[in-house]
Amino acid sequence: MEHSINGGDLRGNERVEILKPRIDKREYRRIVLSNSLEVLLISDPDTDKCAAAMDVNVGSFSDPEGLEGLAHFLEHMLFYASEKYPLEDSYMKYITEHGGHANAFTASEHTNFQFDVNCDYFEEALDRFAQFFINPLMSPDATMREIKAVDSENQKNLLSDSWRMYQLQKHLSAKDHPYHKFSTGNWDTLEVRPKAKGLDTRDELIKFYEENYSANLMHLVVYGKKNLDDIQHMVEEKFHGIRNTARSCSIYPGRPCTSEHLQVLIKAVPVKEGHKLNIIWPVTPNIRHYKEGPCRYLSHLIGHEGEGSLFFVLKNLGWATSLGAGETDWSNEFSFFAVGIDLTDAGQEHMEDIVGLLFKYILLLKESGVNKWIFEEICAIGETMFHFQDKVPPFNYVARVASNMRLYPPHDWLAASSLFPEFNPDTIQMVLLELTPSNVRILWESKKFDGCTNMIEPWYGTTYSVENILDITIQQWKDGAPNDLLSLPAPNVFIPTDLSLKIVQEKAKFPVLLRKSFFSRLWFKADTLFFTPKAYVKIDFNCPESGHSPEAEVLTDIFTRLLMDYLNEYAYDAQVAGLYYSVYHTSTGFQIVSIGYNHKMRILLDTIITKVVDFKVKRDRFSVIKETVIKEYQNFKFKQPYQQASYYCSLILEDQSWPWNEALEALSHLEADDLAKFIPCLLSRAFFECYTAGNISSNEAESLVQHIEDVMFGGTQPICKPLYPSQHLTNRILKLESGVNYFYPIQGLNQQDENSALLYYIQVGQDDFRLNVKLQLFVLIAKQPAFHQLRSVEQLGYITFLTKRNDSGIQGVQFIVQSTVKDPAQLDERVEVFLDMFESKLHTMSDDEFLSNKGTLIDMKLEKHKNLREESAFFWTEIEDGTLKFDRTEPENMHLTLFSPFLYLEYHIKIWRCHMVCIVHTTLTKLANLCGAHKLNWLVVRPLKGNMYFKGRTGAQGDPGRIKFLPIYRVKRLLTPEGSNRAILGNF
Repeated sequence: MEHSINGGDLRGNERVEILKPRIDKREYRRIVLSNSLEVLLISDPDTDKCAAAMDVNVGSFSDPEGLEGLAHFLEHMLFYASEKYPLEDSYMKYITEHGGHANAFTASEHTNFQFDVNCDYFEEALDRFAQFFINPLMSPDATMREIKAVDSENQKNLLSDSWRMYQLQKHLSAKDHPYHKFSTGNWDTLEVRPKAKGLDTRDELIKFYEENYSANLMHLVVYGKKNLDDIQHMVEEKFHGIRNTARSCSIYPGRPCTSEHLQVLIKAVPVKEGHKLNIIWPVTPNIRHYKEGPCRYLSHLIGHEGEGSLFFVLKNLGWATSLGAGETDWSNEFSFFAVGIDLTDAGQEHMEDIVGLLFKYILLLKESGVNKWIFEEICAIGETMFHFQDKVPPFNYVARVASNMRLYPPHDWLAASSLFPEFNPDTIQMVLLELTPSNVRILWESKKFDGCTNMIEPWYGTTYSVENILDITIQQWKDGAPNDLLSLPAPNVFIPTDLSLKIVQEKAKFPVLLRKSFFSRLWFKADTLFFTPKAYVKIDFNCPESGHSPEAEVLTDIFTRLLMDYLNEYAYDAQVAGLYYSVYHTSTGFQIVSIGYNHKMRILLDTIITKVVDFKVKRDRFSVIKETVIKEYQNFKFKQPYQQASYYCSLILEDQSWPWNEALEALSHLEADDLAKFIPCLLSRAFFECYTAGNISSNEAESLVQHIEDVMFGGTQPICKPLYPSQHLTNRILKLESGVNYFYPIQGLNQQDENSALLYYIQVGQDDFRLNVKLQLFVLIAKQPAFHQLRSVEQLGYITFLTKRNDSGIQGVQFIVQSTVKDPAQLDERVEVFLDMFESKLHTMSDDEFLSNKGTLIDMKLEKHKNLREESAFFWTEIEDGTLKFDRTEPENMHLTLFSPFLYLEYHIKIWRCHMVCIVHTTLTKLANLCGAHKLNWLVVRPLKGNMYFKGRTGAQGDPGRIKFLPIYRVKRLLTPEGSNRAILGNF
């Protein structure tokens, strides 16, 4: 049964019904303004945030020749200022100070802008947003600075394999098709080349805006708390001023790949370790037949992972670790269907067999015909997911729906292609027949091709070669491929049929401790907010043997990965049906998590527990997983520098953690027998904590925990025994001494990366209501000024942000800056200067501004959880950290109301220069510069067994003091751990 808005809307002379989920209580209305701007209004009286998104039908395909990246650059520039609001950065300042977020993205054929904000400030925020599209200001100074920001964004991506291979695929396409273009832009395309041609980039930018940003090419979504009539009045008032130049929507006919770009094997050298195989066909776009879902049908079957599937066979042969299939890079005019496979080292040697097996499976689909029961099963899953979808933050919702509006008729704006009720075998067969050897191109990535290529992609520098492959060649691969039995999937037993809601007896707002024993503790939270047939279960196993050494940590990790590996062929159907699960290792053991439809969740969880209890090491799978983990450790050096800085900060702060290089060294010596010996030790003593929430009764929750206790702790020879009181582990964070500055410089391991990064961390203290809100208020007030000054004005780097940090209940704040233009010593200085500037700002802040920020934070803290996953994450953090302050919002807001500007200022003067850690990731040369800038004695340090080195500075403010270069384990001995109450609570 379809659920639509009441009465529908007028579209020309026709009434338009907008299909919405059954459980969706929001109201929708489509209107068209006098300037032809098409708008979807959404009224949600229960929302805590209002939001809007504008989707403009122009993207990087419209970039003028020689000005690559101009559409993306324009997206950046519209955030700066407007004639009505000329103060630079006033839009972002207003949004941030009133609890909101703002962002945008540029795609091939459209650009999407979105924001959200606290409801009381929505009208002015919407007015500021509208000025993007009415009278934006693009000053010469801002233009030059933002070109640098776009260049910094591109620099960030230069060593990313996903960006590199995407551009390589575009490069190997028809030069006269816009798909061929470089879309991000950089200093060369936006400054150097235009200037050489006598072009002014700002003039071209304004020209591009005036030619392409027309109201008739825009789609707006406005999500408000008020009724539809009030929202409509607000929209008409604020957006009628957008010019309508009656510009036609650009169409790019034809396919990007001509015959010369097909039947080719492309060998490319990636940055990271590993081997990937992408088999790609140009096909008829699914959007032309979205109600029949041809690509959805084919991706379901080719990408299946159950018994008889292509992946099942490849996995059993030890050739692949993952496989995905589906439509990519699609538009109304063209589309690609791709099969992506992550290969093992053994699989790298069997590329021809793997491609042959893929074409064998495609032949199986052709010979089997289009199965109606499979189509109906996929449809049933899609319909259930649509009608019982979780509510998401308005910020994400408006962006998604605005993008849909340009592609689908109003009836399907919300559903898009998630529903495809029309069974048409001919349409599916049409796309299937396009998956042929004569229509294919194969992209094969491996470092083994280094030195064996003869071409270079110009924008990212990827080296590659191209070989032609004939139909007969692929036929030979197919004939020579293994004769393993491929088959269609069996019916999915995990599709939920009982979607009824449990009767909630006690409507508690917070989790209750339902049960405790020497073996476990059970927390229960009934669903009193969301009313969906879904549940959330997390089982956290505390195993003291899991992390006492690098070997133990690595073996625990492999154990959880093998569990997921063993479960896959059985439980893949559960994921397809909307019942998700995961098993992963933690710093104190491992966790099992399941979220989704509750109907068959218990069956899945029982199976997972059985796999834990009956665990046996399969040597062939151990080898595959070990190989995967080794490559992950080896690829650590290719992470973004700011990500590495964050890792090292955590490594220093966490009391019991092991550096990745020690784990890698340990892993190289471990074999299947070591894991077989370790598992009984790992499980010999354990305690588990279970959190259950959603559409699940207290009796069902207790039954689950009792079952786990029975199978793991019961019997005459149980596999687990309860922990001794002293074994209840807690995550402990090292306490930084007050008044002491610590520096930890680390040389970048990837010498190709031009970026360096600074992480500037201030540790504030343990969880405390008053302390928490002071810190949260600081972040709220300082976040946007820090971004504007360090990123927009000083152009230190594209990645620049200030954020609150919580390490196992220990509160702090961190600045992160990644840069190619400043070394870490200079970045450190600029953060210090900003803090001095911000201190002056606090001195001059008016009482009204302070009260406004305080009110914004109160509103943010009162914001309701949107869905079960979000609520469960909040409550689980309280359990995991041992704070158990489920009701923290009320007391924290009470403390907020008592703050005065004077007391708040006094607090920040005290914390700014205390508890500081600078984490730097850089090249060796810049590392020397950092030490020199701080007047430190530079020491030539040789790594000792792979340990990273720490530099500590002590003494009065401004005095470098004594300098020590120490391994991390020595640093930890110098600092005192701070813990939580979790270990105490675990004792009985």
